[in-house]
Amino acid sequence: MLKITSFVCAMCLVIPTASFAEQSVNGQDFINLFEKLSGKQPGIRKGHAKGVCAVGTFTPNQAAKQYSISPLFNAPSKTNIRFSMGGGNPHADETSRSPRGVGVQFVLENGDVHNIAGLSTPVFAGKSPEAFFGLLSTLVPDEKTGQIDYAKVKAYREQNPSTLGQFNWLQSHNPPASYVSSRYFGVHTFYMVDEKGAKHAFRWTMVPEEPELVLTEEQMKTFPKSFLAHRLEVDLAKGKVHYRFQAELAEPGDALTDPSVQWPADRRTIELGKLTIESTGESGCDLTNYDPNLLSKGFMPSDDKVLKLRSTAYAISFAKRLTGQ
Repeated sequence: MLKITSFVCAMCLVIPTASFAEQSVNGQDFINLFEKLSGKQPGIRKGHAKGVCAVGTFTPNQAAKQYSISPLFNAPSKTNIRFSMGGGNPHADETSRSPRGVGVQFVLENGDVHNIAGLSTPVFAGKSPEAFFGLLSTLVPDEKTGQIDYAKVKAYREQNPSTLGQFNWLQSHNPPASYVSSRYFGVHTFYMVDEKGAKHAFRWTMVPEEPELVLTEEQMKTFPKSFLAHRLEVDLAKGKVHYRFQAELAEPGDALTDPSVQWPADRRTIELGKLTIESTGESGCDLTNYDPNLLSKGFMPSDDKVLKLRSTAYAISFAKRLTGQ
């Protein structure tokens, strides 16, 4: 039987429905659903509830300046990092086939900040907030039996094929063996703006310099439900971990507002710089809001509706966390 965590990732929310009709959703709907699926969880993030902090340094590639006037590329910057499990369960099973997440806040030389937030899957679980909203609604357990109707989940996926990409990817890829042995994907499209005002559409990726490692089938059965925080400590005790921060440039016809669609593998890739993860950060990231729409000058978000809705949902979650709700 599939685990709930196979479906739960960056933003998860629900509305009861039998006909799978799309209904407009907002940030508060996201928060309501997290609390319905995972409980109130006072003082804890409503999405990606289970996670661990790290700190590091970003060293920019000077060649990236031809694509963006961002001060991110002027000098090295400190980074505040959080690795996490998808969903609102602070006790999520870390052997499950569910997305891992990363949030990075770059603290620039001039005091500005630049955020990114990504997943260990190359696509998001729906083309729009409404599509994802409907998918997660099918995962609400029946009030009488307490069971999930997986036939209903399957039916929804068949009627809404944009929800299949991430699910199929998770079923064909074992979970990462460590937070720092996984590639991370921005999934959304952004724009770099150069000195002439030209916009360059791209999606970012973080690629580890060391080989990517995944859990074996046996490890998925025998490992404890919580091991990733300890594994991160062990990995960083051996030395710093390096990631290549890259941008895949869009070509005509690529999906710019649909995060459920993966671009072809032959897209031109440029190096934006190197992210060096230096040590665990204890609780240093707990009060950081990794809103991916908080960007430095020289970057712009696309019109992706899922991306846009993140700001509201993140802000509500952040406010609740600060007030112990």
